[in-house]
Amino acid sequence: MAQGTDTAIKRRGKATPPAANQASLFRAYRDMLLIRRFEEKAGQLYGMGLIGGFCHLYIGQEAVVVGMQMSLQPGDQVITSYRDHGHMLATGMEARGVMAELTGRIGGYSKGKGGSMHMFSREKGFYGGHGIVGAQVSLGAGLAFANMYRADGHVALAYFGEGASSQGQVFESMNLAALFKLPCVFVIENNKYGMGTSVERASASLDLSKNGSPWGIPGEQVNGMDVLAVHEAGERAVAHCRAGLGPYLLEMKTYRYRGHSMSDPAKYRTREEVQKMREQSDCIETARKLLMESHGVTEADLKVIDDEVKAIVTDAAEFAQASPEPDESELWTDILIEGTR
Repeated sequence: MAQGTDTAIKRRGKATPPAANQASLFRAYRDMLLIRRFEEKAGQLYGMGLIGGFCHLYIGQEAVVVGMQMSLQPGDQVITSYRDHGHMLATGMEARGVMAELTGRIGGYSKGKGGSMHMFSREKGFYGGHGIVGAQVSLGAGLAFANMYRADGHVALAYFGEGASSQGQVFESMNLAALFKLPCVFVIENNKYGMGTSVERASASLDLSKNGSPWGIPGEQVNGMDVLAVHEAGERAVAHCRAGLGPYLLEMKTYRYRGHSMSDPAKYRTREEVQKMREQSDCIETARKLLMESHGVTEADLKVIDDEVKAIVTDAAEFAQASPEPDESELWTDILIEGTR
């Protein structure tokens, strides 16, 4: 694969069915469906007043995190922005703990103190959820620096949106990553709208995969609505980093069906636009059709997965609502780590 300042590789098509076996695609379908149903339930709980503060749903973008996670190994790290519930579930964090955190309960991953945007799991290699636009990219480069320093062979994934891609610290992080050949995959989740502003109105370039070109970072545009295409690109990017060749940039062309947050009526786009994406490009429906048409999976097989996912989400919601709120004494925990000189 060619590298250098003009190495953006266009991949707008569909991945071919032979690129995945039935078991991996079946798992991908299940994981995407779990994220979709979890987010739908989170939206319901928000409407009931059980989730406070901000809540940014991931509905529509499931193929990105599921496809990328299929490319990782134990010990690799993930860090992302505030649209993070899908990333948590993809890394293997329990639905119970995530939902409990969303509702501010002691059973949550951050004991109810982090909420939607700020929960972590070192055990699963998930380093947040970050509310400051673009800040997680610098932290992701830091994770990759630690991997390089330890020579442990691990790779860090730093997710951010197309809106954050214009932030200064993002470019600073790319420069540092290229300079030290850090094992970092920069993943731009281009869902077309930064809050309410279309990417066409905010970026002079409509090929964000070239954003790393000044530092020789290879990049690709990927069909982020196709989990196989994402997995395929993720394998290349992670292998590049693990081989000691430095960072890699992936621009995932994806779409969110809901507003920027639960308080966003999304009047900046038409219902017809959203419906067209649902009908023609939905990642879960695409995987469903491929499983049935090319892998011999039946409606009954898929019904088993649907029922399993529904049970997990229902259990998570019930667990969250039954879990108590944190005691006031928790205000003074997890705020200081004393070290030695």
